[in-house]
Parts: sequence; C-alpha cells; structure tokens
Amino acid sequence: MNNKIIIVVKLLLLKMFLASSSTGQELISKEDLTYLQGLTESVIESSRIYPNQELVEPFGKNNTGGTLIRPGGLATYPAFWIRDYAMSLETGMVKVAEQQHMLLLTAKTQNDQTWITKGGSYVPYGAIADHIRVDDLNPIYFPGTYDNVEQGVEEFGRMPPYCDQFYFVGMAHYYWKTVKNINFLKQKINGLSLIDRLEIAFKVPPTRQNSELVYTTDLYRGKDFGFRDAIRITGDLGYASILKYRAALQLAELFDQFQNKEKAQSYRLIASKIKHVFASTFINSDGMVKASTLKSAQADVWGTALAIVENLIDADVAKRAAQHLAEAYSAGNLAYKGAIRHIIVGEDFNNNTAWEDAIVPKDEYQNGSYWYTPTGWVIYAIQLVDPSLASQLVKDYIAGLKETDYRKGEQFAGPLECFHPSGYNRGPVYMTSVSSPYIVLKTLTKKPKP
Repeated sequence: MNNKIIIVVKLLLLKMFLASSSTGQELISKEDLTYLQGLTESVIESSRIYPNQELVEPFGKNNTGGTLIRPGGLATYPAFWIRDYAMSLETGMVKVAEQQHMLLLTAKTQNDQTWITKGGSYVPYGAIADHIRVDDLNPIYFPGTYDNVEQGVEEFGRMPPYCDQFYFVGMAHYYWKTVKNINFLKQKINGLSLIDRLEIAFKVPPTRQNSELVYTTDLYRGKDFGFRDAIRITGDLGYASILKYRAALQLAELFDQFQNKEKAQSYRLIASKIKHVFASTFINSDGMVKASTLKSAQADVWGTALAIVENLIDADVAKRAAQHLAEAYSAGNLAYKGAIRHIIVGEDFNNNTAWEDAIVPKDEYQNGSYWYTPTGWVIYAIQLVDPSLASQLVKDYIAGLKETDYRKGEQFAGPLECFHPSGYNRGPVYMTSVSSPYIVLKTLTKKPKP
C-alpha cells in the first residue's frame, strides 16, 4: 500500500514538473493575462486621439479626419508615432477604420522629394516620418523635435531612423490580414499606388554594396531603431536588419496575394541573404546579437531577444543566447521589476556609459534605464531554456505593472516608459510597455504543449 502511495506521489510530482517545464500556458496565469489584457486595452484607449480632440498646449487638435494612436496616454508624446503604433497592432485592439486611417496618413506623408534640412541632415525620397503632427499634418522625419523647420540635426542623425520604413510595411501587412483583401494596395496616394510606396520605403535604409544588411556611417548616420535615438550606433546594424528581414517576408506574402511570383521570390531572397550572414556578422561568443559592427558594437539584449522571436538565428545559437539572458536575469543584471535594460549590467562600455556613444547620462533613458517594451521578447527567449525562470520574469513584470497602475489614482503613472532604481523615470502611461509584452504572452499561451 505504501509503495502504491509512493508511486502515485512520484507520478504527481512528475506531472507537476512537466507542466512547469512546458512553454505553453503555465508561463502566465489566466488571471495575470486577463489583467494585462485589461491594462493594455485601457492604455490604448487613453492613447487614442479622436477627431477634433484637443491636445495639450501648444499642439492644437486632431485635424487629420480620423482617430490616431499616440505612444501613450495623458500628456505623453502629443503626435502620431509610426513605430509605437505599428508595434502595438498585433494586440488586436485597433479597429479596422483606425488602421486604415493611420496607414493612409503615413503613406500621404511619405517623403516625395529628397531634401536637406536646415540643420544639414538628409531626407531621402521615400522616407517615412518618425512622427506626424496632428494639427497641421506636418511629417517630422527626425526624433527630438516637433518643429518642421528645425528638424534634422547631427545629434539625432543625418538620415531619418531606419526602422519606420519597415514598420510601414508591417502596418500594411497587418491591415491585409485584418480585411483579407489585397485591393487596398492598388489605391493611389499622391499619384503612387500603396504597394509601390511600400517598395520605395523598403529600399530607403542604406546597405553596403552587395549586401542586404542595413548599414550606416557617422557621415550618413541614421538611428537603427527609435527606441535608442539617443545612442550613436554605426556599421552594419543588427536591429534594423532584423526589421528588414521581417518586412521582406511580409512583402513576399503581399506579392503572393497579387500572384506576382517574381517579386515574392525576390523579397524572400532578400530575407534569405540576411539570414545567411546575420550570425557571422553579429553573433558574439555568448550567442548574443551585437548592435552593430562599428560604433556601439555591443551585446544588445533587445536585438538578441527579437532575433530569437523572429526565428532569425539557429536554434543552438538561440539557446546559447537564451542561457546567457537567463543567467543575467538570475544574477540581477538584466531586469528590474520586470523591466529590461538595453545592455546587461556588467557589459557596459565602461563605468561612465552603458553604450559606447550616448547623448544622455548613464542609467537614464536608453543609456541604462529599464524598459517594459522588450520584456515579452526576453520572456520568449528565456522560456526556451528555463520556463520556470521565464515564469518568474512574468510575475515580476505583472507585479511591477500593478505597483504603478495609473488606474489606481492620480498619484500613479504606470506603465512607465522607462525607469531606474536611482529614482529616474520617464513617460507616463506608455503604450508599448504593455502592448508589446501582451502580444508575446497571448501568443505563448496559445501554443500547444509539446
């Protein structure tokens, strides 16, 4: 009888172990996912700018004729940012009419004439705006300002950020998946069809000759990704190349719908070329993706986790990187209250700065503070090697959100854009702090158990 009890107990323990080791529904409880969904819906609603809605002074009202979604609620970023919106689409919380309006607005403000800014920066033909003013519909192609005349200075790049062109493709791709009809891509905007505009945008970010990796130098420097527009990064660019890889596959799918086999194949070939050289160009000995090959060529937590999510690196390399992330998390060098640093503590460039070249002090903004935006990607990576540890990161994340949840009262401002144990924080009610992790976590809960 005792032996039978022991066997039953062992079987129960084995079942519990297998459950905790799965990559499926145990990563986040149903209660926590429901909480995250509700907070995400609330933040996105708070981020909406309805037609004729007044913004804080001096930004006027929404004169675009439709609803926009800015990067956050309250007084956060009073304009329409392409990347933050595009990064939130897969929540499934953006209405079809809203998607159509923001897609067409982005297309209408695509740069139709190469020009040079007052500050000496270069706006190439086909560039997509960094953000768009809602009162006068003026596209601002560079970070750091809302001024159409004063935009474009060395500090924020000699070319517009390289990410927005690829997010523009992603917006159209998601809209196609939503409406399940490709005809909208034939619509002409200022004389060019939308599909032509997508192709033109895709070709804006520069490469080296005979390479498909996005590339920049100090002379023609553009930001690889708007979430580090305070960092100078040069050479072959890891993060921007990940976005290009994804956009190439998205364009291939769109051309499949047009039954244009030649163009579909050409974009799949671009994706294949990126994948072929990605590891040899960017992967370090820990399996981590370096941000670049020249300036600030450091192990990039965000880029590494996203490359794993996008299946851009082989499984053995992904697990090596995931193990490095897991060890850094266990040691307290990766996360704080469930938020993630760009660079692992201990891997900073030196004692004075996390990145090699930053325009903000260490441990502030993108130079060492902690962000929720990539938390879902990091959870996805860590669960490949240690599901229980990934589950703990989920718990830390949800606890961090609950601590500052703006719905609790005026003295609360979360989810924040970024923060640091020193007391530094920035950006109240920030959308991608919940939308980006929610997209990953809701997907992981739907994965079948192995």
